Amino acid sequence: MKPASTTDYRELARRRLPHFLFEYIDGGSYAEQTLGRNIADLQDIALRQRVLTDVSKLDLTTQLFGNKQQLPVALAPIGLAGMNARRGECQAVRAANKAGIPFTLSTVSACDLEEVAAAASDPFWFQLYMIRDREFMRDLMARAVAAGCTALVFTVDMPVPGSRYRDYRSGLAGAPGFAGDLRRAWQGAMRPRWAWDVGIHGRPHSLGNVAPVLGEGSGIEDFFAWMRDNFDPRVTWDDIAFIRSEWKGPLIIKGLLDAEDARMAADAGADGIVVSNHGGRQLDGVPSTAQALPPIADAVGDRLTVLADGGVRTGLDVIRMLALGAKGVLLGRAWAYALAGNGEAGITHMLALIEAEMRVAMALTGVTSIDAISRDILVKDH
Repeated sequence: MKPASTTDYRELARRRLPHFLFEYIDGGSYAEQTLGRNIADLQDIALRQRVLTDVSKLDLTTQLFGNKQQLPVALAPIGLAGMNARRGECQAVRAANKAGIPFTLSTVSACDLEEVAAAASDPFWFQLYMIRDREFMRDLMARAVAAGCTALVFTVDMPVPGSRYRDYRSGLAGAPGFAGDLRRAWQGAMRPRWAWDVGIHGRPHSLGNVAPVLGEGSGIEDFFAWMRDNFDPRVTWDDIAFIRSEWKGPLIIKGLLDAEDARMAADAGADGIVVSNHGGRQLDGVPSTAQALPPIADAVGDRLTVLADGGVRTGLDVIRMLALGAKGVLLGRAWAYALAGNGEAGITHMLALIEAEMRVAMALTGVTSIDAISRDILVKDH
């Protein structure tokens, strides 16, 4: 199949990944209502078509946190992304660099900060959770600085891991020991292309950034246990001061759905926020990002940089998010699917598709620059 959309890359990912890995990147929490709403609510927003406007010159560049980038998008942090293709985060950062957009490395990535920095030609962002061991957090932030990371994305909507039924059914979670290893190995063997590319030649299979605390011999089966035992449920707004004391660059707080929380983030000194429900992977039944974004943008859009993620599958979705008040959009599953489907080349192609779709949407809504996108390009009361 020759992919023409992120939906096509999703199908390629389903065909090429072991079942437990595909279910991990594709699934959400509980009944996946919020996961579905993220996509449906965004696609339901009608764009206001305008014609006979000179759109011969379209400018898709923007400035985020003082840096010019070619598109108003970034690659979001994805845990275990490096298992989707051989040393996957390294392939992803190269694709992002070529496209002139930021890449965000997850705390729980397969490739560690130093390996990704060696693969990158431009600075990247680093994502961090609140971890019980503050000294380990200090060490991670120091490593991020040494690796040249220019922004810290601090995820706050995961004080405890969400309950993701698909991960239990597939054998990724809740299947420790030999039986779980055998089940995952069998699923890997059923995907010989992946088994050769990643299973054999993509080692080590570990959580690179946290491998030092997991110990030798740890693998992805320790992923959920480590999160459960080490993520700190005691985290409060007061802890932002600790992050700020260690991180001097742009600080982006990710995982906000409430305008009051957004105001508190601004008060705490954040430079940006990501309006996000963790892709529908944490608390099911909460609002979609498209529903939560406008009141948050209205509340704090003049105080910090508002970003958003969740349900973005096309360039039209990017335009919708920008029209709702975001200054930039994080792509999550879109790049994970593309990486699984065709590695670095898949992400490069996916970003080219997003750009082409954005150009069509801008031309047919009569806007020629990213700054000109507002709610005026949406059909009112749709």
